[in-house]
Amino acid sequence: MLKASRNARALTAVLAVVVALGVLAASAAAAPAKFFGVVPQSTLTQEQFNTLEQGGVKEMRVAMIWGAVQPKPGSYDWSSFDPLVERAAKSGIELLPFVVGAPNWAVPNVTVPGTGATAPARLPASGPAAAAWSSFLQAAVARYGPNGTFWSENPLLPDKPINAWQIWNEPNFKYFVAKPNPTEYGKLVKASSAAIKAADPTAQVILAGLFAKPAGARYLKGKKVMHATSPNWFASYFLEQMYKTNPQIKSSFQGVALHPYVARYRQLTPEIEEVRGVLKRAGDAAKSLWITELGWSSERPQGPSNVFAVGASGQARELKGAFTLLKADAAKFRIKRVYWFSVDDAPETCNFCNGSGLFKKGFVPKKSWTEFTKFTGGTP
Repeated sequence: MLKASRNARALTAVLAVVVALGVLAASAAAAPAKFFGVVPQSTLTQEQFNTLEQGGVKEMRVAMIWGAVQPKPGSYDWSSFDPLVERAAKSGIELLPFVVGAPNWAVPNVTVPGTGATAPARLPASGPAAAAWSSFLQAAVARYGPNGTFWSENPLLPDKPINAWQIWNEPNFKYFVAKPNPTEYGKLVKASSAAIKAADPTAQVILAGLFAKPAGARYLKGKKVMHATSPNWFASYFLEQMYKTNPQIKSSFQGVALHPYVARYRQLTPEIEEVRGVLKRAGDAAKSLWITELGWSSERPQGPSNVFAVGASGQARELKGAFTLLKADAAKFRIKRVYWFSVDDAPETCNFCNGSGLFKKGFVPKKSWTEFTKFTGGTP
């Protein structure tokens, strides 16, 4: 009887392991197609696009800067963006533009307090600036969306129309608008959605990637608003106030985006749960979540001054851990996309951008690129 009991327990343990592995496999399989993408920091050549294609990249998030396309009112110059769309199409890569920035003729740029940087004084959410912004969005969709003029002008290119548009970048962070304001951002989303849908009713409108917890930001602790030392907001509090101050905004967008920069990948779960909690309380829990920036630096560890710098091996380790976690929890958190920031290093652009790339100077691949291709099924 004792031997039989041991055998039964052993069989039960084996079955438990098999069931657990099956659950994990089912969870991993639940990740949507084209799940992992990238964000470049520079203008990539066709050869570099081809390298990404070989590595299994199918999604890329890119900046569409209003002021670069329309430096003065009355006309549009797409010459800075056309080559990007062409190279992506040739490589079979779909683009997610985050439309950002304002020319000085529409919204004045001001110095961000405490820095040497400049940012728009406000978002183009009202008055003549809002009308100009809406016209710009409609022109962008008319050029690059389904049946856009870019495709009719380039009939030999594979047809890769832009179907999703992200409205601004980190509007809760002072480097992208000098005085972040969730009410103002909600108005921008409504106006943007109306403009985009008028040009392409099938388009997806995605909220800006919100920086999860910028330094010195205001946030909610229980029912108390914690005083901030900067104009920044935590993503969850910013999103909550956007919903509260903009009734009926739910119908204006199809996805929420987050930039959950954390010291180690295991800290991702609480950051995501916090945002999903806001969506649930707002009665909008069905919305998809897009992680439109995530990354670590391959620079040598620097301690508290830069917790994202983890060395070359550490960068590969954190990528592997984060991608494994996010793929496994894709269904649970309704995650639709995850974009690694960044493709390439860009010195002096942010505190970890020097080493955030999958490729270093000369487009030489790092260990993290090899790990990335394991998730996409590509060749490093």
